Amino acid sequence: MLSVLVVDDDDTIRETLVDFFDSLGHVTRGARTATEGRQVAAAHSPDVALVDLRLPDADGLRLMEALRADHPEVAVILLTGHGDVATAVRAMREGAADFLEKPIDLAALDAAVRRAAEHARLAREVAVLRAREAGALWTETAPAAERAPVPDLDRLVELAARNDDAPVLVIGETGTGKGYVARQIHERSPRRAQPWVEINCASLSATFVESELFGHEKGAFTDARQAKRGLVEVAGRGTLFLDEVAELAPEVQPKLLKAIEERAFRRLGGTATLTSDARLIVATNVPLADAVARGRFRADLYYRLQVLTIALPPLRTRRDEIPALAAALLPRGARLAESARAALQAYDWPGNIRELKNALWRASILADGAPITPAHLGLTPSNGAAVAPLDDPVTLADAERRAIAAALAATGGNRAQAAARLGIARSTLQEKLKRGG
Repeated sequence: MLSVLVVDDDDTIRETLVDFFDSLGHVTRGARTATEGRQVAAAHSPDVALVDLRLPDADGLRLMEALRADHPEVAVILLTGHGDVATAVRAMREGAADFLEKPIDLAALDAAVRRAAEHARLAREVAVLRAREAGALWTETAPAAERAPVPDLDRLVELAARNDDAPVLVIGETGTGKGYVARQIHERSPRRAQPWVEINCASLSATFVESELFGHEKGAFTDARQAKRGLVEVAGRGTLFLDEVAELAPEVQPKLLKAIEERAFRRLGGTATLTSDARLIVATNVPLADAVARGRFRADLYYRLQVLTIALPPLRTRRDEIPALAAALLPRGARLAESARAALQAYDWPGNIRELKNALWRASILADGAPITPAHLGLTPSNGAAVAPLDDPVTLADAERRAIAAALAATGGNRAQAAARLGIARSTLQEKLKRGG
């Protein structure tokens, strides 16, 4: 079933096409003018728009440009009773999915709509894959370890995934895996085939956060040379993840609340009201209740976000799980001495799982194939007693260079075998060698 928009000022043609596509099981809406067509598209996000080339308030090419600026995935088919080759070529160059002359053959039009919809579907899938690639680094390196047992965590993730209209608040210290948990909720939800997009609220100024979230129109601010879709639009029917939401600028917070409650928003500098069906997941390492008490976060937004809250405990409260976590995070081929396991459990891990992973990676390089000992880890246990350092300490970069040189020597210079020996990808090894690793 498709969502089809018909924009034509001829009442007979418009109503005939609406009835025809309705009879095929599609959801079809009509509009008489370009202005009305853009409003209907903003409210209902059609898959395919059938646009008459000549409209009372604008020509179809201009409406096509506006529709594609608002909804880049929409496929536009232009209809005209005054076709010529030059206009058809121009329309296709500017992004039309097809160009058909009136009187319209309904069978041919149906075939054109199906082709256009399929092309749009493929374009959306490419966008989804690109969005996934952009967020893939953490998912690839994360772990088995972050899937380690936390009381009720898996049940809460499944609950959040099933109830995919409810906002989710993920709280926990830095490095506890909030981003990974948010991504798991998306991947297990009915929205898994839709886009995953994310933004760090602490990384941009208020104006740029608003622009990133809601988009902007051309000329909305000094550098706005063209209109831009915001992440709320890009997410579509997928998931929008806001990291460090406690840092969201106060002036943007009421707009986010409106977008959650009404599923409607406006671009920065715009007047048209757009709609969004994106699912919202937010994360913070700052208790939002404290931010509310300090007047840094709106209470009404906080109450709206905490529909379902998932709290991730710090690693220091899960000491019994640390050996299993470490085993899952160890680079390929690395081994832990028993004394190292004890040292790992004695440390407080202020950086949590992320710090544990980095510490194990560094120690495995320093160990250079030998079992990792407390000396390689170089940690200070919670009782304050420092673990004996290496007799001949080296920097991480020096240790990495030595490990690469040893692997290349052992494999006769074969980079593929050396990369396998080091437990890294061949491309990673090549990049390190280019940098002088």
